[in-house]
Amino acid sequence: MKISNDIFYVGVNDHNIDLFEGQYVVPNGMSYNSYIIMDEKIAVLDTVDASYGEEWLFKVKDVLGGRKPDYLIVQHMEPDHSANIKKFFDEYPNIKIVSSNKSFVMMKNFFGTDFSGSQLVVGENDTLNLGKHELVFITAPMVHWPEVIVTYDKEDKVLFSADGFGKFGALDIEDDWACEARRYYIGIVGKYGAQVQSLLKKASVLDIKTICPLHGPILNDNLGYYINLYNIWSSYGVESEGVLICYTSVYGNTKKAVELLEQELIKNGAEKVVVNDLARCDMAEAVEDAFRYGKLVLATTTYNGEIFPFMREFINHLTERNFSNRTVAFIENGTWAPVATKVMKAMLEKCKNLTYTENGVKIMSALSDDSRLQIEELAKELTK
Repeated sequence: MKISNDIFYVGVNDHNIDLFEGQYVVPNGMSYNSYIIMDEKIAVLDTVDASYGEEWLFKVKDVLGGRKPDYLIVQHMEPDHSANIKKFFDEYPNIKIVSSNKSFVMMKNFFGTDFSGSQLVVGENDTLNLGKHELVFITAPMVHWPEVIVTYDKEDKVLFSADGFGKFGALDIEDDWACEARRYYIGIVGKYGAQVQSLLKKASVLDIKTICPLHGPILNDNLGYYINLYNIWSSYGVESEGVLICYTSVYGNTKKAVELLEQELIKNGAEKVVVNDLARCDMAEAVEDAFRYGKLVLATTTYNGEIFPFMREFINHLTERNFSNRTVAFIENGTWAPVATKVMKAMLEKCKNLTYTENGVKIMSALSDDSRLQIEELAKELTK
């Protein structure tokens, strides 16, 4: 696939994978993207997952058409992109490997060699001239590993963005970009919003016509849409107005309270209400929703003097990813000594800029007239 007259896509699709990074369900597979810039000198940007080394190398050779590459640019050392560095070097031992200093340390760890005689170490604003194409390297530490660099091609105005602007899903399946890019970003990069903001600031001075990520489709239309979403996500802003309710329920009484709250919210004019049963939904989807909507209701039972395990796991995911700038409400249930709200608030103490509703809901085993009234008042507050 040609991206421009001189830039070619040589990535692969993976439909055999079930869990990306061992935890994210990917029903539409994954793409591992790699690119070639053909010029007076030839640069290959990144490799692919180990399982697809032969397929990738075949594609590379097909584009090269008998020519030999001069450079392998390694932007990110995560194995789904770097696993075939040694294989490529064995095939083309005269290449220079272009990467950050920290990447070569990681190569030693992964492959037993840091390719010391073939290193070209690059840092912030270093350049590499291929002929017509001059490449500028930009450091992107912790987006989402410490060694990451991204590459800007001045000639074709292409940003090779490493894992930035990536998404779940193989390229031979069409799906909504934002949905799977959001789940990918929040799950994998979400903790590092400040670092993404730094990278966006660096990118803002570049004339970018095309974005080539290491996962997902090449982006060349309406780039402002994608950049704006990344700005919202990385600044922990509210993307969509709405109320998210995340709950656990042992015997169904907390679920009944959530269903009643959903009805009351809709009756009071809530623009959007989303409900997730944390014991049964995709946890990554629930986490994604929490960072998408501006208001979050947490509903759970007191359990062993604590909270129900799925709720604890969910809140841990939020705090790990710097959950902030949201309105939060609580519903707790307990037959005796309910402490769920207290526990949840304590877990959220490390979060920034959370506003707690004045109204909360306490259920003693099952809904009562009092708790129904509390739900009505909470719905009014969340929709005013």
